[in-house]
Amino acid sequence: MTFVIIKTIHLFAAFIYGGFLIVDNLFLVHIQKSYDTQEHKKIRESFMKYVRKVVPPSLLVAVLTGLYLITQVFGTFGEEGMSSFQMMLSLKAFLGIWLGIRGFAQVYLGIQPLVFKSHVLPFAFVVTILFLSQFMYI
Repeated sequence: MTFVIIKTIHLFAAFIYGGFLIVDNLFLVHIQKSYDTQEHKKIRESFMKYVRKVVPPSLLVAVLTGLYLITQVFGTFGEEGMSSFQMMLSLKAFLGIWLGIRGFAQVYLGIQPLVFKSHVLPFAFVVTILFLSQFMYI
């Protein structure tokens, strides 16, 4: 029962974080084309005011619950090494941990990313995690 509850929390937290990245990368970037710089800045800031309250904590919850879940489903190594499931799960964990460290450093420590300042790379990581989730059990 604990596993199901934590997995549900994990999914909701991941949906909140991933949903923000989808909205930001697919929709908010186009607002800039419709408004002048000053209006766009106001619109984006009014949106980000609410995002900053919800998205960073949900990212941390997603990473922490994901770490718990991986300990429950990873399994043991076979004679041939890691199974394809374990390899995909490891890649998902790496990407999730990277997102968590980047988000924590940026939001809570004030360390801005040196190279990847936009949300495009995190968006690509989230999409990759979603695809890996679909193919892990095949």
